[in-house]
Amino acid sequence: MVQNPDRTVPPATGAELRTHASSLQRELDRRVVTEGELAARLDARDREVAESDELLRILVDSIEDYAIFRLDASGHVATWNSGAERIKGYAAAEIIGAHFSRFYPEADARAGKCERELAQAAREGRFEDEGLRVRKDGTQFWANVVITALRDPAGTLLGFGKVTRDLTSRKRADDEATARKAAEQANRTKDEFLAMLGHELRNPLAPIVSAIQLLKLRGDKKSARELLVIERQVKQMIHLVDDLLDVSRISRGKIEMKKAPMDLRDALAKATEIAVPLFERKRQDFEVDVPAYPLIVDGDDARLTQVFANLLTNAAKYTQEGGRIVLTVRHDKAHIIVAVRDNGVGIDPALLPRVFELFVQGYQDADRAEGGLGIGLTLVRSLVVMHGGEVEAHSGGARAGSTFVVRLPAEPLESESESEPEPEPAPLAARVAAPGDRRQILVVDDNDDARMLLAEILETYGHTVRSAADGPEALAVLAKFKPDVAILDIGLPGMNGYELAARIREMPEHKQLRLLALTGYGQPDDATQTKDAGFDLHLVKPIDVQELQKHILAR
Repeated sequence: MVQNPDRTVPPATGAELRTHASSLQRELDRRVVTEGELAARLDARDREVAESDELLRILVDSIEDYAIFRLDASGHVATWNSGAERIKGYAAAEIIGAHFSRFYPEADARAGKCERELAQAAREGRFEDEGLRVRKDGTQFWANVVITALRDPAGTLLGFGKVTRDLTSRKRADDEATARKAAEQANRTKDEFLAMLGHELRNPLAPIVSAIQLLKLRGDKKSARELLVIERQVKQMIHLVDDLLDVSRISRGKIEMKKAPMDLRDALAKATEIAVPLFERKRQDFEVDVPAYPLIVDGDDARLTQVFANLLTNAAKYTQEGGRIVLTVRHDKAHIIVAVRDNGVGIDPALLPRVFELFVQGYQDADRAEGGLGIGLTLVRSLVVMHGGEVEAHSGGARAGSTFVVRLPAEPLESESESEPEPEPAPLAARVAAPGDRRQILVVDDNDDARMLLAEILETYGHTVRSAADGPEALAVLAKFKPDVAILDIGLPGMNGYELAARIREMPEHKQLRLLALTGYGQPDDATQTKDAGFDLHLVKPIDVQELQKHILAR
């Protein structure tokens, strides 16, 4: 024991030594217990980490909607989950160790796409892309790919984590939606084109019709035959324009149907009247077999007339001169069945399933002797379906003739009250307005021919007419002239017909003036717009002079 020169320490007793030894033992025991606890805690943590790693592995492996796998630093597959196997088609044993370029289209792999993706992920920590990827069987699919760089705490690159999601279904849905929007836009463009086409064709037809009617009023017999030819061809042009616009209306669900119980024989008679001149010109034999009793359907008389006129004129066009056309009607308990049969050129078997599609036509020679736009049968099918019926086409092939069969739901037959026959209309030249039926009329149209001829026709009827080529000129005329009726074109230069109507409606002195819109725009929306603009009536060019006279005289 070291002696302190300044102090004398008495020697420890035996009891004190034993007490000190016990204290040291307790401290030693305490430290041993603490180190054991620490070791136990470390063992527990290691087990938790191992269990967590295993749970993460199980979780990743169980995900089937995503391909989740790891690449080494050079891009070779190091791990593989069940989602990767499902999406890409490889089992783990087949793909681990292979380079991930195997999942890319060959052109992309050759162009260095894989290397660029890894380089960007290593540089920026992450890379994301959408594009085509390749399965084991060689099929391609649209995928979303995310590559993440994996680094240790020191920043050393260990490899890459890669997640791939199969977006084929979403891509298909997106593509279909895009295609649908494009188709809808194409349809809108088509409808707008057809509406404008109808307007542009009707404008020149209007003065032609007016000229024909004026010649009839004058009773020019020397040119009667030529006049008849012109009138027939103009009617055919008007028919084509109307068919074009009807197809457009049907496609947009805007066609007007005025259904009521009617005798189908009336529509068949009107359709036959339309087609007979064509039969006569081609010297075709036309036979009719229709029951003598009423054939009642719930239908639109004008539209059903259009259906059967199209079928009959179609038969005439595609049947040679001297050929034979037969119209037959049968009535069973539920349906009225109308068949139009011919012995003409027939329909090719390859074309038969598509014969009712828009713009589809059979073979025509270079001279297009049969003509047409391939819209008549489309219109037939649409109108028949709108009547709750169906139409079929049959043919034995080329030169074997054709048969078109329409089935319409039959209505119960009711007794009909007798009605007096309508009087025959008077000759056109005799229909001059009586003195009390004469009007003062303003005609406004920028087409010189249309304006001049319409004014001359109306003057022939005994009306007093003033005319103008545009809005400002019309307003100048109205300052000195007080008409009963103003007939305005809509497509006027500068101030259009709507604006002119609004200006006229603001004039107190012309408060009672009836405004008639006479225009080439014939869509339902156009009629609504003219009504909103203050017009009393919407008329579509070309208009029959008798119909126009009726509207002029209306109170």
